[in-house]
Amino acid sequence: MTSSIEHLAGILPDGATANAAGHLVVGGCDLVALAESYGTPLYVYDEATVRARARAFRDALRGYPGRSTVCYAAKAYCAPWLLRIMAEEGLALDVVSGGELHTAAVAGFAPERISFHGNNKTDDELEMALRLRVGRVIVDNVEEIGRLADRADAAGVRQGVLLRVNPGVTAQTHAYLQTGAVDTKFGFSPDAVGGAVKAVLARAALVLWGLHAHIGSQIGEIEPYAAAVERLFALAQEIAKLGVDVREISPGGGYAARYRPSDPPADGPAMAGEVARMVAESSRRHGFARPPDLAIEPGRAVVATAGIALYRVGSVKEIRGVRTYVAVDGGMADNIRPTAYGAEYTALLAGRAAAPAEQSVAIAGRYCESGDVLIREVRLPRPRHGEILAIPVSGAYHLSMASNYNLVPRPAVVVVRDGSSRLVRRRETYDALLSAEV
Repeated sequence: MTSSIEHLAGILPDGATANAAGHLVVGGCDLVALAESYGTPLYVYDEATVRARARAFRDALRGYPGRSTVCYAAKAYCAPWLLRIMAEEGLALDVVSGGELHTAAVAGFAPERISFHGNNKTDDELEMALRLRVGRVIVDNVEEIGRLADRADAAGVRQGVLLRVNPGVTAQTHAYLQTGAVDTKFGFSPDAVGGAVKAVLARAALVLWGLHAHIGSQIGEIEPYAAAVERLFALAQEIAKLGVDVREISPGGGYAARYRPSDPPADGPAMAGEVARMVAESSRRHGFARPPDLAIEPGRAVVATAGIALYRVGSVKEIRGVRTYVAVDGGMADNIRPTAYGAEYTALLAGRAAAPAEQSVAIAGRYCESGDVLIREVRLPRPRHGEILAIPVSGAYHLSMASNYNLVPRPAVVVVRDGSSRLVRRRETYDALLSAEV
């Protein structure tokens, strides 16, 4: 796979180009210069691309005949600067932990526009959600219903909830990214939904708004969404017999991002628009007097393409007749995806962005694991020690899954816009690594 800037349309952030020196430029900023200023590894986010993706998803739902909401899924990447942009662009927010909820509160995100997910929320997290008055708690199991209701009673709060349904739909994605199949830890099976509805209705502190489903992540086909939507409406008809008016439907998100030039095209907003059309059609077909409120949850598809990881090349090790390993100063601790589930990326040299490829190499990380290989094969100009390597589509599920493996500090993060950069996360220090030790 040859990788240089002319081959990466739709992979790099919007408007990425090469300057007269041949350096990769994003958001009007020379990435080689950024690496020199801030050090490496460095994550660079293009603000214009983030905003463009958020607006595209919001616009994709404009044709829906009822109320619609785009909820950014914070697990893709959660930071105060990013959540403020999501709020400015009119998106709501899905969180899955007390830490994400706390970050949203620090960022000033409107709590009524927050939904709290999770298959095993702690008592402290439920109390935090009630204290902050989040708009929705997505209930995952019967045991959670009782714990949430008890705490809502004690707090004097009436809490809106959605039931997370496992629709029994197996999406064509990695097994670890499937969340809607029959065998999953998430949600109520269809035959358990009636009992869950009765349990919610028995507690005056809870208000049942509707149903939620999520079938997985990195999904590029529309058919699984059609099956999930149909099953949600079939269940909505069933629970209507219990006196429940399903006022809200959330068929999740998980729209794919394109990571390599050889990957099929990915248009998350177009898929979201098609899902909205299917929800409206199912609503009519199942006899709803009005279409329910619709909420979708793009996470990766909003931020993945906006981010680029920059690394500095260390050793270049050629094993004759086997492979050439180009080692960089990051790896599996800031991007676990290749090691965890075989995710594939491309790369380019930020200082020779338009140069022709000369050889096929592997990009190896610095961590003490033989599986720490970021890219198994990519064609590049022959990398030299000290050059800056850029890996596009690094905006989602890198920093949110990052660790301090080998006690290596996590990277800094900068945001670029209109030729200027701002530091939004400092590089960790060795002292910071020990700050929690006693």
